[in-house]
Amino acid sequence: MTEDLGFEPQWRTEPAAVGTYREALMFTADAHRHPSDAWVSMFLDEFNIAPHEFVPNFPDGDRLIEGVEPGTLDDSHRAAFAAMVGEENVSDSDRDRVRFGHGKSIDEDIALRLGQTPNLPDLVLHPRDKHEVARIVSYCHEHRIPIVPFGAGTSVVIGTRADHGGVILVLRTHMNRLLEINERDQVAVVQPGMMGPDYERTLNSVARNLGATEPWTGGHFPQSFEIATVGGWVTALGSGQASTYYGDAYDLVIAQEYVTPIGTITTHAYPATANGPKINDILKGSEGAFGILVEVTLKIFRHKPQNTARFALMMPSWDDAVQTARKIVQGEFGKPAVLRISDPEETERGLALKGFDAGAAAKYFALRGMKPGSRCLLIGTAEGHRKAAELIAHESLKIGRSHGGVSLTGFATKQWEKGRYHDVHVRNDIMDFGMVIDTLETSVTWSNLHQVHQTVRAVIEARPGTMCLSHASHFYEQGTNLYFIMILKPESIDEFFEFRSRVVEAILAAGGSPSHHHGVGRLFRDHLPDHLGSVETGVLRALKRHFDPHNIMNPGVLLAADEELQD
Repeated sequence: MTEDLGFEPQWRTEPAAVGTYREALMFTADAHRHPSDAWVSMFLDEFNIAPHEFVPNFPDGDRLIEGVEPGTLDDSHRAAFAAMVGEENVSDSDRDRVRFGHGKSIDEDIALRLGQTPNLPDLVLHPRDKHEVARIVSYCHEHRIPIVPFGAGTSVVIGTRADHGGVILVLRTHMNRLLEINERDQVAVVQPGMMGPDYERTLNSVARNLGATEPWTGGHFPQSFEIATVGGWVTALGSGQASTYYGDAYDLVIAQEYVTPIGTITTHAYPATANGPKINDILKGSEGAFGILVEVTLKIFRHKPQNTARFALMMPSWDDAVQTARKIVQGEFGKPAVLRISDPEETERGLALKGFDAGAAAKYFALRGMKPGSRCLLIGTAEGHRKAAELIAHESLKIGRSHGGVSLTGFATKQWEKGRYHDVHVRNDIMDFGMVIDTLETSVTWSNLHQVHQTVRAVIEARPGTMCLSHASHFYEQGTNLYFIMILKPESIDEFFEFRSRVVEAILAAGGSPSHHHGVGRLFRDHLPDHLGSVETGVLRALKRHFDPHNIMNPGVLLAADEELQD
C-alpha cells in the first residue's frame, strides 16, 4: 500500500502479452513507469474520483489478435517480394500486420484497445538495404501496390496507418546503422531505421570504427528520443528539446537519398548552393508521400557535456516569461540549447507534483513576490564551448532578472531532465483508468502568441474537469511553439474526439499552424488547404503527381488519398 495515498493503484506491471492488441499499442514492451502518487492525488481531486473508484475501467487491449480480415494481395506478389528480401523478411501474420500497421496516435490506441482494425497492410516487409527498397518501390509502382514506410511507429498524427492495404516497409530491422562520419565536414551519414539512442551513443563513443577522433552529438532530443528513429525525425520534421541551439530536424539535414516511383533522388551535401529551389528542402517532411528515405546526411556537433551550463528562473507572470524568452533568443549573444517556459497552470501543477508548492519553497516564492496562479517557470541549458555556455547562461539570467525573475540555480532544470523522456510512457496507464492525456502543438509568432494561448486555453477550460498544461519549448528569433497538454476523463470516446476537434479549430482560428513538430499525417491533412492556401496546396499536389504518379506512396498523408492527383 502506498502510504501517502492510502491505497495501491492497480497499475499494469507485467509486459503486454505477445500477440495481443495491447502489445501493438504499447510504446515499449515493458510497463515499469507509472504516474507518481502526486499525479494520482491530482486525478482523484480533479476528476472527483473516490479512492475505491480508482480502478482500471477502460478496454485494455489484452485480447489476442486473431481472425482479422485476410490480405488481398495475390500470392504471386508475395513470392516476388520474398525473392527480393528473403522469405524471413516477409510476413502476413495477423500479429505483424497489426503491430506494424499502426502508429501511436490516440485514435489508433483506442481502436486497438477495442480490437478494431478495419485497415491493415497485406504484407510486412523488412528490406535489408536501399537496393532492396528500390526493387520493392519499382515493383509496387508497376503493380499499383500501396507502400507505407515504418520506422519505430511513434507517429501521433496517424502517419503510418495502412488505410489502403499494400505493404509496410519496416526500416529499423536492418537499415539501422551509422554509415559514415566526416569530421572535417562535420556530418554523419545515417540509415533511416537507426534508433535515436543508438545514433547518439555511437556519436558519443567517437565511432572509432568509422575513423572519428573525438566524441560528437547529433543535438536532436525529442521527447520520443528513446523510441523513435532518425528517419522519422526527418520525414515528420521533428523538433528536439535542445532545438533552440542545434535546430529542428529540418535544419540538421544536409543531404538525403530517397527511392521514389520515378527513380532514386540523391541530393548533394553542399552547405549552400544557388541552383534554384532546393530539392533537398522539398523532400524534408514529406512523410513517405513522395518516396522512401534510405540515407540522410546530418550535421553533427562536438560533444562537450562537461560544459553544460544550467539555469532556471521563476518569473512573476506569463508575459514576463514570454518577454524574457524572446529577448534571450533575439539577444545575439548565442542561444541556449534547451529553453522552456511553462504557463501558470503548468507551473503550479509542476510545483505541486514535486512538493514545492508548500513548506520552505512556498515561503521563499512568497517573499520574492512569486504569486500562485501567475508565476511561471523558465528553465534552460547552454552548451558548446565553456565560455560561450557561461555567457549565454549569464545573459539569460540577466534578462530574466530585469523582468522580475528570481534565479532557481540549475536545480529546477536538473529535475526536469530526470523525466524528460518518461511522460510518454504513462499515457497507457492513464487510459486504463478511463482518462486521456493528449497533446496538440502549434507554431506562433511573437505577435500572435498571446492571442493563440488565450483563445485555445479558453476553449479547453470551457469543458468542465479538464486540465490544460501549456508551455513553449522551441524558440526562434521570429516566434516559438505552444504546446497544449490536455488531461480529461471523457464521457465517451466520441465526446473526446469532438472536444479535440474544437481545440484544433481554435488553434487555427487564432492564427496558429496545424502542427509544429509532430507532422501532418492523416490527422491534420484536411486542414492544410485552408492553412496553406489553394495555390500553395496545388504545389504539393503537383509534387505528388511528379514523384508518385500512381499514388502508391503512403496514400492519405499530407493530402487526402482521393484528392492527391486531382487538379
